[in-house]
Amino acid sequence: MKQGIISEQRVIEEVTKAISEGLDIAPKRVQLESSLIKDLGAESLDFLDINYRLEQTFGIKMARHSALEHMEEMFGEETAIDSDGKLTEKAVKVLCLRFNNSSGQLEAGMDMDELPSMVTVQSIVDGVMSLLDTLPESCSNCGKCEWKIESECRLQCGSCGEQAAFANGDDLVDAWLTQVQEKEKIF
Repeated sequence: MKQGIISEQRVIEEVTKAISEGLDIAPKRVQLESSLIKDLGAESLDFLDINYRLEQTFGIKMARHSALEHMEEMFGEETAIDSDGKLTEKAVKVLCLRFNNSSGQLEAGMDMDELPSMVTVQSIVDGVMSLLDTLPESCSNCGKCEWKIESECRLQCGSCGEQAAFANGDDLVDAWLTQVQEKEKIF
């Protein structure tokens, strides 16, 4: 269900806050198109800190594994990354679909270690929004559809107070890959 309670603008503000605090940089440096690594100086551990901050803020669980790792697990070894650590054609097709990549940055044969530098503030915002959009139509506890914002950015049932339960980020990636398989016949 597309939730309309927490706006994308609010998510942008909270992602900006999580990144600026996690990287100890001024919030004005955090722009939607900024690469966390190239532009903001993030390192691999910083991603864990930023994800943790966002999980605490929104009451969500971010994906622990990349779409490529999910591809390998679901469709077999070397489906996404070949034995030399390079992206396959299938991986490029899937990543272009996932991240609406029309700039041509992704190419088969590129080293998978180049991918983290392509993570932008906007891609993190999109990830949070996709998790928030898994808000169930009604509360699993009382069955009512009375969601409201509680404690800044967490959703809870306005009737019984139950915290909203969202899909797990890894489950969401798996479900998306299954849809891609059915629709695009990439695998």
